[in-house]
Amino acid sequence: MEIRNIAIIAHVDHGKTTLTDALLRQTGVAKEGVSMDSNALELERGITIYSKNASIPYKGTKINIVDTPGHADFGSEVERVLRSIDSVLLVVDAQEGPMPQTRFVLKKSLELGLKPIVVINKIDKPAADPARTEEQVLELFLELGASNEQSDFPVVYTIGKQGIAKLKLSDNSKDLTPLLNTVLAHVPPASDGSRADTSVLAQPFNLGYDNFLGRLAVARVYQGVLKTGSLVFVKKSDGATRQGKITKMFTFNGLQKIDAIEAGAGDIALIAGLPDIYIGETITTDADAEPLPAIAIDEPTITLNFLVNNSPFAGREGKYVTSRQIRERLERELEVNVGLRVDFDHEDEGYKVSGRGELHIAILLEQMRREGYELQVSQPQVIFRRENDGEVAEPYEETVVDVPAVYQGAVIERLGLRKFVLKDMRTHENQVRIIFEGPTRGFLGYRNQFILDTKGEGILSSRVIGFRPYAGEIKKRAVGSMISMVSGKTLGYSLWNLQDRGVLYINPATEVYEGMVIGNTSKGEEMTVNPTKNKNLTNVRASSSDEAINLVPPYLLTIEKGLEVMAEDEYLEITPTSVRLRKQFLTEIDRSKAKRQSN
Repeated sequence: MEIRNIAIIAHVDHGKTTLTDALLRQTGVAKEGVSMDSNALELERGITIYSKNASIPYKGTKINIVDTPGHADFGSEVERVLRSIDSVLLVVDAQEGPMPQTRFVLKKSLELGLKPIVVINKIDKPAADPARTEEQVLELFLELGASNEQSDFPVVYTIGKQGIAKLKLSDNSKDLTPLLNTVLAHVPPASDGSRADTSVLAQPFNLGYDNFLGRLAVARVYQGVLKTGSLVFVKKSDGATRQGKITKMFTFNGLQKIDAIEAGAGDIALIAGLPDIYIGETITTDADAEPLPAIAIDEPTITLNFLVNNSPFAGREGKYVTSRQIRERLERELEVNVGLRVDFDHEDEGYKVSGRGELHIAILLEQMRREGYELQVSQPQVIFRRENDGEVAEPYEETVVDVPAVYQGAVIERLGLRKFVLKDMRTHENQVRIIFEGPTRGFLGYRNQFILDTKGEGILSSRVIGFRPYAGEIKKRAVGSMISMVSGKTLGYSLWNLQDRGVLYINPATEVYEGMVIGNTSKGEEMTVNPTKNKNLTNVRASSSDEAINLVPPYLLTIEKGLEVMAEDEYLEITPTSVRLRKQFLTEIDRSKAKRQSN
């Protein structure tokens, strides 16, 4: 059977997974309601976090599909996948047009010599403009240095939700057949090196984990036939070789993994039996074979410490609370999460965890708390590095902002203070698209402010564009912390008096402890308060005695919000049921002492 390998790439929320689900349903390998996004967090947030494999049969051909994440924090997933496939479907929203992650994934595809098929999706949106979007995509191709062959891309118009594809907007189509025919016409068949006498060459581009089988490698077979039970050599890019044995193998049929005795050239297989296999290594049956080119993985950009929770409420809600348990969980995460780095060397100071962005770390923390882990983390810090000339460099981001024109001034002013430089601005009717470049340091903690400044009407997206010279000092935090000076249950009366001083993070009847941060102060100074204080009762009635208590709804903390608002001298306490913000030193005396020592 002929094999075609494709990846579906796009910016976040442009409809990749919906389109893949529709292809699976049309070819009869998935039922209604079954989705590629099977992880609970993916379903809740409506985003793809992990790249996933599926395959569909069409006209006697097996089409292997890899659905990739669209969020910049999971960009390392996309990069690896592109090395293992033969073409990409570049999905672009007909209303929004190309966005930062569109540029990132397209650039990587063009550099690898792939010839993309452009899919203009969501053509049924009220403000959709497919012609303008197609023009913008062509501009992007030329801007990224696409060859004449790559720029002459086929275009398919789709409505992923309804499972409809058209080659021309005027066509009357009922399904995705035009898209499937385009794939067969433009995607080259996977190279046929399936002769049994040819030595095997395969390369993992993703990792999996199974409680019974251990580490699994998702690998593309480039040459020969890989068989279960084969003795193989695993080669690193530097030529170092070790031996192993394939104990079990799976291939994909729809979303199902099916047992396979062998996998031929061009196919994508899930391999068990190589416990220390890593992405980019070469699996071969020939000890003298040259290793395949290595797959580079993007470096992390932010770092923070994972520590054992030592707050007064420690151990109340979590099932796994010890340093050893947290370490084991992080070691397990490293089996599959290749964008993550963990330094286990200084255990007394916690584990230094580095990732691709706040969302990358927040997803890990959210998964851990759902599994019953309890821990606390320090404020995320940007990773600096020294260049060859000794100059300090830091990660920079390209940020694209889509806002109603009335809010553009507030956005430009805020990002300007955070050392962002305006690169481009385009106006379409009443909407403005502004492109900035600036240090990741300045972007940390901005998303929340952006929502407030644009009354929730703006779209903000960013991607890391590399390391550049240090941008200088950035003063971001305009608010201070409101800290509880006592332990106990909060009362509505005291919160009512405190809400005029800033924004509260808690509801009435919430248990607090001394040193817990219960809100922020708008004047920017730290303030210790008593949120458990009740109204003084007297036997004298006065006109002000029976005032109605009107509480403003609090700004309840989630992991992402907490990582954004926390100060340098604070910890975010994360348990299966609560997210609390606290000072590293709980009493005012300890905080004063620490301040004197640091000065």
